[in-house]
Amino acid sequence: MDRIRFVLWFGLLAAIWISYTTWVDENRPETVPAAPADQPAQQTSSDVPGAIGDGDVPVIGDPATGVPEVAPAETQAAPARRISVRTDVLDLVIDLDGGDIVRADLPEYPVDKETPDVPMRLLDYTPGNRWVFQTGLVSQRDAPAPTHEATFQADSDSYVLAEGSDSLEVRLRWSGPAGVGAEKVYTFRRGQYAVDLELVAQNEGADPWPTRAYAQMRRRHNPADRSYLSVDSYSFTGPVIYDGDQYEKIDFEDLQRDPVDQTVPNGWVASIQHHFLAAIVPMTDEATAYEARAVDGDSYRLQALGPGTSVAPGGEFRYPVRLFVGPKLQDQLAAAAPGRELRLTVDYGVLTVLSQPLFWVLDLIHGWVGNWGLSIIITTFLIKLVFYKLTATSGRSMAKMRKLAPRMKALQEKHKDDRQALSREMMALYKKEKVNPAAGCLPILIQMPFFFAFYWVLIESVEMRQAPFVLWIQDLSVRDPFFILPALMIGAMAFQMRLNPAPPDPVQARVMQIMPFVFGVLFAFFPAGLVLYWLTNTVVSIAQQWRINQLVAREG
Repeated sequence: MDRIRFVLWFGLLAAIWISYTTWVDENRPETVPAAPADQPAQQTSSDVPGAIGDGDVPVIGDPATGVPEVAPAETQAAPARRISVRTDVLDLVIDLDGGDIVRADLPEYPVDKETPDVPMRLLDYTPGNRWVFQTGLVSQRDAPAPTHEATFQADSDSYVLAEGSDSLEVRLRWSGPAGVGAEKVYTFRRGQYAVDLELVAQNEGADPWPTRAYAQMRRRHNPADRSYLSVDSYSFTGPVIYDGDQYEKIDFEDLQRDPVDQTVPNGWVASIQHHFLAAIVPMTDEATAYEARAVDGDSYRLQALGPGTSVAPGGEFRYPVRLFVGPKLQDQLAAAAPGRELRLTVDYGVLTVLSQPLFWVLDLIHGWVGNWGLSIIITTFLIKLVFYKLTATSGRSMAKMRKLAPRMKALQEKHKDDRQALSREMMALYKKEKVNPAAGCLPILIQMPFFFAFYWVLIESVEMRQAPFVLWIQDLSVRDPFFILPALMIGAMAFQMRLNPAPPDPVQARVMQIMPFVFGVLFAFFPAGLVLYWLTNTVVSIAQQWRINQLVAREG
């Protein structure tokens, strides 16, 4: 197996795999699979955790609770009693009928660069894109409680983070019978996408008040139609859960058949998409009941249900929850949930062990140069430096093979009718000249995981989203708008081929001539940052091989 044959087979298999997966994804039915006939009826949009009775265990969505059901999600109107909250990085709407965040815009992240005034919207109360937080406290069966269906009061209908202030507090109040009350206290901080929420139960009555805190989110499942031309469509969109040890992505179709229930400490739940997420992180070390369940046929609910407690007369109970709604900025994800690996929502897949260090290096260099394109170029140089010895060995083998090309061609002419004799003569020649024809394969095999790891870093890191490089490259996370980088890559690869020994087989030689164009077409719709990496890698490889060829020629 020589290097040429390996490259040919790899290119062919890559083209077949991309073509097949693209065809499958683009021809997949768009309808959401129906639940099995024997599956219990799914909950309506009420979804209030079960009440606490004498010795009862709260049951999610238990119809026996007597909690009135609200209208199905598809028929709900916009919140009538809402307040606005604005910080330097968030523009939110809180619905006082429930006291929860039901809309979140990100002014720092426009949908695209052509419409800078249209911010990315995550949470949304509109029926077709419904994605909302729901939090509260449940109490005894049939008793009023400050759930996400209760009515709260606020001191203002508009809150804005003031200049010079580092935090903003929004306090919502609920008053119940018999002297019980509750508050939802939101704390927003400058530059932060993490929102602190404290659920407070206050008992001024004469009897103990049993209660239990919960936080959940509901989201309509709108699966993206995968397309080779859309990088966003290749990222996972849907629910994820962390049990304190392992991180798991959950397919919506699996959730319809098999809901997830587990009680663990130090966990969290989140809904993710390309570059963005919304997460619920209970800020307590106590075991929390986590649930993921499909509801209403086309939506899912993620819930964190705290342990039950009893608030004594004159006492108070506080339950802290951290909500995260924003981009997958790894430093903020790490700070939002220390020790809980919230940054795993940056979905690098099975190559996370390689992608995370690569991103760390890339981010470190960006801190110095301030340009992600230059950071990619410098990181590529560093990767080539790490593999220098390995690629130098391969390069020397290729240079020697290039020198032997005329003698190998002569042997082929001499033994064109006797393949066994040709094989013996060529092996003898390799042995005499101390050339290993397979030496070129190992460096490629070792470097391929780094290539794919770097691919996912450039695809999944929100830091690369809409990041400019120079001139016409104003977004490294999407394709080159004028295909200039792919064209330069084709030229560089074609020149690199000329430095390597020509295949003795005419058919292989012709295939190798078109390989740069095949790779150019494949890369044409890849993110410009990835093409920049491959172009830089090719140019550095050319310089290295040129130098090695000169050294081998002098040795000869």
